[in-house]
Amino acid sequence: MKVEKSIEISTTPDKIWPFLVEPEKIRMWFDSFKKCEYAGDNRSGVGTAYYVEEKVPGPLRKIDFKVKTWNENENLVLEMTSGKNVNSYEIRWNLEATQSGTAFHFVEEVGMPFGAIGKILGVLGQGTADKMVEGMLTKLKKLSEETANSV
Repeated sequence: MKVEKSIEISTTPDKIWPFLVEPEKIRMWFDSFKKCEYAGDNRSGVGTAYYVEEKVPGPLRKIDFKVKTWNENENLVLEMTSGKNVNSYEIRWNLEATQSGTAFHFVEEVGMPFGAIGKILGVLGQGTADKMVEGMLTKLKKLSEETANSV
C-alpha cells in the first residue's frame, strides 16, 4: 500500500525538521505511532535507529527503522530493518523551500503481510490511510506554524 500526499506549510524547513526527527515531536502529529523512540545512541544522520509501535486497523505493528537518507531541512528516508505484522515499510519526507514557506511531501509504502489477503486489505484500507495521512499533515502544519510564530 502506498500513500502519497503533499501540503504547503507557512514556515521554513528548519522549523518543521524537529517534527520529523525527534521522537516526542513525531508522535505529536504521526497519529498511528503510539510509541516512537530512539533505538541506539545516534540522534542524527544516516543510521539513526528508531523503534516504533504503530496502531492501525489490524494487529499492532512493531517496527525497527533506520535512517537511510538524512539531508537536514531537505529530506529524510526511514527504512524498516525488522518488524512484526508488516513485510516492508519505507517513509520518505521531502521539504522544499517556497516563497510562502515549505512544500512538504509525504510518501509511505507498506508491504502488507498475509499474502493475497493482505493485498486485498491494503486495497480496502487505502481510502482510510489517505484520510489518516491528510489529518496528520494538517496537524504537522499547525504545530510547525505555531512553533514558528511563538519564537
